[in-house]
Amino acid sequence: MSPTELTESEVPPPGDSGESPTTPTRRTFIATTTAVGGAVVAGGLIAGSGFIDAEEAAAAGAAPSGRVSLTVNGTRRTVTVDNRTSLLDLLREHFGLTGSKKGCNAGACGACTVQVDGQRVNSCLTLAVRLEGAEVTTIEGLAEGDELHPLQQAFVDQDAFQCGYCTPGQIMSGVSCIKEGHTNSPEEIREWMSGNICRCGCYVKIVRAVEQTAGRK
Repeated sequence: MSPTELTESEVPPPGDSGESPTTPTRRTFIATTTAVGGAVVAGGLIAGSGFIDAEEAAAAGAAPSGRVSLTVNGTRRTVTVDNRTSLLDLLREHFGLTGSKKGCNAGACGACTVQVDGQRVNSCLTLAVRLEGAEVTTIEGLAEGDELHPLQQAFVDQDAFQCGYCTPGQIMSGVSCIKEGHTNSPEEIREWMSGNICRCGCYVKIVRAVEQTAGRK
C-alpha cells in the first residue's frame, strides 16, 4: 500500500472534515461571527443612544430660573428661583412663612390666600417670577407686633375656627372682603368668601367675625 492510500477504517466518514469536535466548522464560524458582530453593533447603537438620551435628560433637567425682587410683609426680598415656583412655595420653602397653607394646590380651597398689591390671590396659582416689584402680605404680616389685626381678634372672639388649617386664608380673604366693601349682609359676605372652604364647617362664626370687624355687630 502506497503511503498516500488509507485503509477503510482510516477514511473519514462522509461529511467529516477530519477536524476534532472542538474545532469550529466553517458554517459554525460564520454563524458565530455574524451573531457576535451583530451584538456588538447593536450594543454600540444602544450605548450610543443611551449616551445621547442621558445628555438630553441632563439638559432637560436644568430648568430655567429667574431672579425676582418683591416686598413681603414690609421686607424687601430678592431671590433666584425655578421659573415654575409658585408664590406659595416661595413663601413656605424659601422664606419660611408657613402661615399660608397648601390645601388643594389647585386654587379651589383658598387655604393659600394672600394679598398681592392689596388684592387677594390664590398663591398656589401665582408664579413667583411674575411678581417683580410686587408687595405681598401674608397672615404673618397682619398683626402689629403683639397686637392682632381686628379680624384676627374677631376670629378669637367668635371662636371662628376648629382645626385652624383654613384660618389664615379665611382671615386674609376676610380682610379683603371688608376692604372691598362686600359686608352689607351675611349673604353678601358668604358670597364673597365662597372661595374659602372650611372643612370643619365654621362658616356661621366666620361670617360673624367678618361682621364684627366691619362694624356690623
